[in-house]
Amino acid sequence: MPLLTISQVAQQIGIRASAIRYYEQIGLLPPARRMSGQRRYDPTFLYRLAIIQRARQLGFTLTEIRQLFFGFRDVTRASERWRTLSRRKLAELDQLMDGIKAVRALLKKLMTKCRCDTLDECGKGILRSMNRDVLGTPLPATYRYGERSSVNLRN
Repeated sequence: MPLLTISQVAQQIGIRASAIRYYEQIGLLPPARRMSGQRRYDPTFLYRLAIIQRARQLGFTLTEIRQLFFGFRDVTRASERWRTLSRRKLAELDQLMDGIKAVRALLKKLMTKCRCDTLDECGKGILRSMNRDVLGTPLPATYRYGERSSVNLRN
């Protein structure tokens, strides 16, 4: 089998060559063979990269992907590894969905109940409701829009 260049591997998997180098650097991928100073890859290298890409698409963090590869005993079947990590990810997604539902309910309530003329008046009402309303409890930072989360629903 002919060895592949980094650009050939990147093109086949649909990622940038810099991502491959980064995955090598952090230990997710084994170091590439070198021929005349250039990285060369066995075609089976694509399998591990395909796993990494699918795991990223499913929202797994690099830490979780590292655990998929190295966090189990060597005799643990791949299917059991996926099941274990998937159970955790599903629980995390369930928690995220609960948080999203709470925020949706609060936004709907805000849209229908707010009759304030000024933001100060609005703030006063919000402060009062926070003291008696369960939904007034702020969401954990991982659920706030724009903040980093271990759940990534985009690629």
